Amino acid sequence: MFDALVVNKDEDGKTSAAVTQLGLDDLPNGDVVVAVEFSTVNYKDGLCIGPGGGLVRNYPHVPGIDFAGTVESSQDARYKPGDKVVLTGWRVGEAHWGGYSQKARVKADWLVPLPDGLDTRQAMAVGTAGFTAMLAVMALEDHGIKKGPVLVTGAAGGVGSVATAILANLGYQVAGVTGRPETADYLTSLGATQIVAREEINETVKRPLEGETWGGCVDAVGGAMLARVLGQMEYGASVAAVGLAGGAALPATVIPFLLRGVNLLGIDSVMQPYDNRVRAWKRIAKDLPMDKLEAMVQPATLSDLPKLGADILNGQVKGRVVVDVNA
Repeated sequence: MFDALVVNKDEDGKTSAAVTQLGLDDLPNGDVVVAVEFSTVNYKDGLCIGPGGGLVRNYPHVPGIDFAGTVESSQDARYKPGDKVVLTGWRVGEAHWGGYSQKARVKADWLVPLPDGLDTRQAMAVGTAGFTAMLAVMALEDHGIKKGPVLVTGAAGGVGSVATAILANLGYQVAGVTGRPETADYLTSLGATQIVAREEINETVKRPLEGETWGGCVDAVGGAMLARVLGQMEYGASVAAVGLAGGAALPATVIPFLLRGVNLLGIDSVMQPYDNRVRAWKRIAKDLPMDKLEAMVQPATLSDLPKLGADILNGQVKGRVVVDVNA
């Protein structure tokens, strides 16, 4: 028997989450059994721990869209007992039981070998948020980052924190947008050279183009802020869109694309192909300063998850939560 955070839904549609004992026979089908060591908390996890957000198909359910641990048994030749692995995405923790459990059984295709230079705890300090941040940075690099500062919106969140640290470590000037003034010192410690108050950039303006300010952007907010940022990009610069905390609607015009050649790059981490996953994780091990990563970490246990799930939905989680599932 082992512990897992199990979410149930009653006849009235109300969900509740509690740490429960499970056995191997309770786990869904898969090729590989992993002894999970660490997981983390993302916005999707908050939804799956709580109301579901339309992501969870069946109850009871074990959330946790990320995990890292050690292979315990494998029916696939690519993995053997003792191998260290990491999993992000593939709708694990949503449609398939996830990492808020001391054991998980998943498809081998969903796993990636843990890269040299990272341990399982560090991998979950990175998690989907950090993996997404690295994908965004890689996309900006592939399209050419211009001379101006790189803007990071939602900079104190999970994606924004890692993106700020990576970009600063790569030598870029980073401007971090935050609606929480108390996070300014935190962002500066990650390498941000400029703090932009959210209210300065969160409203659309009638002019489709403003001054060419930003050499690139990692945008975790979307909505009106993304529309405003598009009109402030340098000629030929790119915005990597990774989130929609500010809404899914985009009240923008096509003018920045037509007159400035601005690129809007969509970043998906869930169904990312295997080869690019390996590339991103290797870059994370090389380009994300581990001391900066550690400064983002908030430790947690399985029993902390119901509250943390609610907190992240309310924008009250800073940096990265690392869940020790065996604590």
